[in-house]
Amino acid sequence: MSTEEDKFKHSKRLLKDDNAIKKQLKIAKAHGIPVTEPHRLSKHHALDCGNPKCLLCHSEKVFNKPTLQEKRFSQDVEHRPNKHGKGIYPEDS
Repeated sequence: MSTEEDKFKHSKRLLKDDNAIKKQLKIAKAHGIPVTEPHRLSKHHALDCGNPKCLLCHSEKVFNKPTLQEKRFSQDVEHRPNKHGKGIYPEDS
């Protein structure tokens, strides 16, 4: 007993996967990479070789560079504003 809304969501999900596959196939063809299983590209990038120690695909992890998320966190911790809830600094009150 599926409703029209469920059918619409399902078709939209399938369309999203198809679009992702088409985009990755386009990237693979531009770089001359042969693709034997196109559906594999729905959740994986075409230029990712799958080797976690690869310098091209996973350079941040190999060289122990902080990721963008780690950089943002360290900025928030270092430059934490000293103000009250409504944006009033303690010396102003």
